[in-house]
Amino acid sequence: MSYLSNLRPAKGSNKKVKRIARGEGSGHGGTATRGMNGQRSRSGAKYRAWFEGGQMPLQRRVPKRGFKSPFRVEYQVVNLNRLQSLVDNKKIEDGIINAVSLYKNKVISKAVAPYKILGVGELKAKLNVEAHAFSASAKEKIESVGGTIKEIKF
Repeated sequence: MSYLSNLRPAKGSNKKVKRIARGEGSGHGGTATRGMNGQRSRSGAKYRAWFEGGQMPLQRRVPKRGFKSPFRVEYQVVNLNRLQSLVDNKKIEDGIINAVSLYKNKVISKAVAPYKILGVGELKAKLNVEAHAFSASAKEKIESVGGTIKEIKF
């Protein structure tokens, strides 16, 4: 019968701690489990985590394709049908659409990042829209309803 006073770990679950570099009698003396020669056997050995022992590194082995322009502007996208739904839900009363109103209504995720109005959907309300960019169809639809467009430079 086992009591709290005579509990023991399961057989084979406890191992002796490997005491490295504590003399030959420990079984881990001499080279102290570091092997014979080379950088890793010496003290103070450091190499980068991505170093592959002189083998051609993965970053250089993998083919590079295409071109990424450092000047590319990534716009947040806003469709006209989303603007119309804001008007329908009475989220915009004064008819002015800008970064602050879009951010407050969770249409765009960042108020400071550039956004573009696209012409997807129908617009019935007369709106004054401020944006960093407009698609040609969005411009046409906003102006056909009697709204105004103001392009913001960033």
